[in-house]
Amino acid sequence: MGNCAILRSNSQDTQSSFSITTSSSSHCERAKKLRETKMGNLSCCVKVDQSTVAMKERFGKFEDVLEPGCHCMPWFLGSSVAGSLSLRLQQLDVRCETKTKDNVFVNVVASVQYRALANKANDAFYKLTNTRSQIQAYVFDVIRASVPKLNLDAAFEQKNEIAKAVEDELEKAMSAYGYEIVQTLIVDIEPDERVKRAMNEINAAARLRLAANEKAEAEKIVQIKRAEGDAESKFLSGLGIARQRQAIVDGLRDSVLGFSGNVPGTSAKDVLDMVLITQYFDTMKEIGAASKSTAVFIPHGPGAVNDIAAQVRDGLLQANPPQ
Repeated sequence: MGNCAILRSNSQDTQSSFSITTSSSSHCERAKKLRETKMGNLSCCVKVDQSTVAMKERFGKFEDVLEPGCHCMPWFLGSSVAGSLSLRLQQLDVRCETKTKDNVFVNVVASVQYRALANKANDAFYKLTNTRSQIQAYVFDVIRASVPKLNLDAAFEQKNEIAKAVEDELEKAMSAYGYEIVQTLIVDIEPDERVKRAMNEINAAARLRLAANEKAEAEKIVQIKRAEGDAESKFLSGLGIARQRQAIVDGLRDSVLGFSGNVPGTSAKDVLDMVLITQYFDTMKEIGAASKSTAVFIPHGPGAVNDIAAQVRDGLLQANPPQ
């Protein structure tokens, strides 16, 4: 064995040290771990970091799982550390392109959170060559089997069901290799940009149509209310005109009765003609006083007063027949 213990690499975790070293560690850190390993083997002691386990082998055969802490490693008896395995929670983001039932291509982004089980650490270390690729293959398989059964809108609505199907399949497959699937999330469903624009245009058109309907209903209500108000206004105006004419008739009747009673020998017709002539001259006076009057009497002349009086009298008598 020499003065150095045998180290074997694992593609999931960097195996150049007993302490945890992820695939993103820098070259300097790996070199430092390697120096610590050599020094530990020379002194027959090795260190395992927290949340990490190490694989102990004797002459290349698995012997034990080393927990965090300091362990005796008699290299001269064939003992060595094959590598380490992290027990921390890890996350893998998978982007899968597939199509929906209505033939829309979408990119489904899934996040898988997983970790190695401490009681099955040897299975997780020795049975799988590339854990992330294995998980990615299962995610692709489940998503491409589930999403094509759904329309685009249903795919957005059933994200949780898709995530549950992926998680169940991964849990069933990865538990045999010493891994636990903590949670699976469908974090995004991205259709093509042109599909997004079309969906937005459809939504905008639907909202514009709804707005037009609401506007038409509002205008309809305004027209109805305006018509109701106009009808009510004309009704009240008619009542006012009727009352005005009734008051005029009542006033003329009282005047005729009073004048006939005070002047013997006069008839009601004579009194009414005199009142109408008086009102005629009052009207002419008001027209002459106005600078921009547009009222015109046709025919006009003193001889037409009798005709006007007869017409007014006839109109009043026809409007108010004797009781």
